[in-house]
Amino acid sequence: METEVRAIDTLLLEEREYPPPAEFTAQANAKAAIYDEDFEAFWEREGKERVSWFEPFGKLYEWELPYAKWYLGGKLNVSYNCVDRHVEAGKGGKVAYFWEGEPENDRREITYADLQKEVVAFANALRDVGVAKGTPVAIYMGMIPELPIAMLACTRLGAPHTVVFGGFSADSLSGRMNDMGCEVLITQDEAWRRGTTVPLKKIADEAMTDAPGVKTSVVVRRTGGDVPMTEGRDRWYHDVRGSEDPSSCPPEPMDSEDLLFLMYTSGTTAKPKGIAHTTAGYLVGAASTHHYVFDLKAETDVYWCAADVGWITGHSYIVYGPLCNGATSVMFEGTPVFHD
Repeated sequence: METEVRAIDTLLLEEREYPPPAEFTAQANAKAAIYDEDFEAFWEREGKERVSWFEPFGKLYEWELPYAKWYLGGKLNVSYNCVDRHVEAGKGGKVAYFWEGEPENDRREITYADLQKEVVAFANALRDVGVAKGTPVAIYMGMIPELPIAMLACTRLGAPHTVVFGGFSADSLSGRMNDMGCEVLITQDEAWRRGTTVPLKKIADEAMTDAPGVKTSVVVRRTGGDVPMTEGRDRWYHDVRGSEDPSSCPPEPMDSEDLLFLMYTSGTTAKPKGIAHTTAGYLVGAASTHHYVFDLKAETDVYWCAADVGWITGHSYIVYGPLCNGATSVMFEGTPVFHD
């Protein structure tokens, strides 16, 4: 008996086009001309226009596969670009974050001027417990405003950070802290999730028993729950909170290729690997894609990203990209609830 052999149609080639309406393209951030722009010219322009430099870069990039370096010779600070320069430009009253806590009616509005004060105060607290340029810091928190504030405080001091998703276990936290050589951990007493509390501090305590390099933990009070505090190691943030005066903690000039943060892979198929994100290339890339891909109009739009800050999407499009562009974002602690 002969078997009929039939060809399988190839459906991977899609040639239909759906041009956007003319009124949309007229107001879009990404104009057609950028697709014809020279690669180097585009990123050189973005590097000069998207961020502010303490010292300008001299060379756009070096690419020796698999390694790339961007904006060589330049010096900048991420905290300054995300916070201070907007305040200096007279935009301190603009809202940076509308934050919605999980408990009903738990809300905060944080302007850029507020954010500057909070970042400086947190940076001074970290400096008081020994964090300096180059000190590796781990952050294990829920979706509260102090999470991006802690990240920005690290960048202000030049301390590279790794944010560990607040749903990860003690083993996942300790493994990442050991791999990066973290000396300080920032966490909180408990986090709200789906109507109940998650014992982040207790989980962090378990992780620190397996991460002897962590000498200090700074704990933010969120729920007010009773949590263990180890004398000589654990410090409540409200006890070490420092001055809010920006002049008390000026932004540390960082080289373009200085480490900004490590983001670890999930560990689903192998040991988690730390992916290095350096200062200038990452910041320009996050700010540029936020501007063009999301088509954000920073002066008029209010923006929400559904990711958790603990993942790279949250880093890029809840914290660094929007803030660098001076945008207004919505941040939810739990399940999003929208109000008129």
